[in-house]
Amino acid sequence: MSISGEDEAGSANIVTGNSIGQKGRRGGHATREKPSLRQKPFRQPRLHYGPVDVISADELDAIHDASFDVLQEIGVEVIHEEAKRYYAAAGADVDPGGNRVRFPKGLIEQLITTCPSSVTLHARNPAHNIHVGGNHLFFSQVASAPNCTDLDRGRRSGNLEDYRDLVKLGQSFNIIHVNGGYPVEPVDIHASIRHLICLSDCVKLTDKAFHMYSLGKERNRDGLEIVRIARGLTHEQLDAQCSSMTIINSSSPLRLDTPMMQGIIEMSSRNQLVVMTPFTLAGAMAPVTIAGALVQQNAEALAGIALTQLVRPGAPVMYGGFTSNVDMKSGAPAFGTPEAMKAAHVGGQLARRYKLPYRSSNVCAANYPDAQAAYESVFSLWGAIMGGGNLIKHAAGWLEGGLSTSFEKFIIDVDNLQMVAEFLDPLVVDEGSLAMEAIRDVGPGGHFFGTPHTQARYRDAFYAPIISDWRNFESWEEAGSPKAEQKANRIWKETLTAYEKPPLDPAIEEELDAFVAKRIEEGGAPTDF
Repeated sequence: MSISGEDEAGSANIVTGNSIGQKGRRGGHATREKPSLRQKPFRQPRLHYGPVDVISADELDAIHDASFDVLQEIGVEVIHEEAKRYYAAAGADVDPGGNRVRFPKGLIEQLITTCPSSVTLHARNPAHNIHVGGNHLFFSQVASAPNCTDLDRGRRSGNLEDYRDLVKLGQSFNIIHVNGGYPVEPVDIHASIRHLICLSDCVKLTDKAFHMYSLGKERNRDGLEIVRIARGLTHEQLDAQCSSMTIINSSSPLRLDTPMMQGIIEMSSRNQLVVMTPFTLAGAMAPVTIAGALVQQNAEALAGIALTQLVRPGAPVMYGGFTSNVDMKSGAPAFGTPEAMKAAHVGGQLARRYKLPYRSSNVCAANYPDAQAAYESVFSLWGAIMGGGNLIKHAAGWLEGGLSTSFEKFIIDVDNLQMVAEFLDPLVVDEGSLAMEAIRDVGPGGHFFGTPHTQARYRDAFYAPIISDWRNFESWEEAGSPKAEQKANRIWKETLTAYEKPPLDPAIEEELDAFVAKRIEEGGAPTDF
């Protein structure tokens, strides 16, 4: 829905994520128009500039070759009987009675030839479908944090109310393209039924494509049935249309565990998107050198990716990179570091070598939405984007090394993401933009404020930030010297006040509620593996 009209910054032609800005009625009286969000329509940014290659072709070959030596000589631990059978049938060397799997040279490369280079990720609302691959980017909000925080209530354990509010924020901003998991873990809901409540809420509170966790086959199967109901598909149609994604993390170093392998089998067998992402922290779960950590990342990622193709040749899959380093003084994870940026770039080079879509992240180690949070996130973001990332996970709200989701950081990140999207738009050079007529009209010593050229373009000539304050010092001080996090605090509250649910067919909602109630009555999913 488009809204025309200026705000105090002079911006206009604003488009909202749902019906924010629409006039409502209460008690028969028209209410004031709700504040509009400063954003453009839902669209995927594209990396028109080309990704950055930070190492040479020979150096990339060296990492590739070393990772294949790891797979052949050392192998990986595979703690899942069915996965080991898949590997053995393909020609891998599985230790009798053990879990070590080694891959002869050439086997992995042969297996991944069936991986698609792109796929459409279907949303409940077709206008929110996502192209995965090529130079298309898409952003998901933070996922899996056990805590959440805001300036008013401080840091607290994840809960259902905050979970729902964060999902609503994800729906409200067009720069957030998919739900990438639980933006905070609602620990007040028992783990056996948490996935049923959360995924049902995702269907009702957002119409964007969403994510399910691979924590046992029951959760995968419940999630697949929920997405099938939400999209009104038959089982055969779901198998033909990728409609959900899952993140598969290896248990570094060099271990693929039961729930993750089961997740690959369940999701790939149904033609759903698997994002295979080792979590390799240099100096802790990976070698202290970034090159060595990337060797391990590549070996783990390719072992998991190969399984997707053994389960179903052509199943959609992404190459994920999450290599950073630790603070060698404390052992704590560090994010937004120069080393992590380099790793993100090389991860992209590896993904392109294998013709796979690439996942990276926007992360930081800061404990408060301050300058550290901002500059570490910008480092992470540019490492991910200029590394050729397609999916940028944890793109909005990540704080405290992923242990907390911040409502204020979510808004600050949204502003950053919107600026990135503007930057990625190609610069227009044509007769109108060259402005020769305006330059002639003004001549030496004049100004361009009142020219027809400026008047025709000023409303959307430049990006209008939602956080940055461009007033002079005196005006800013007179307004109470507002800080970025304070403005973000106000904006997320206004956004939630203005939120309205996206439309959902009542018949679909009824079928969904019946399925969730039935599964809850049956006890949900087991909580041990």
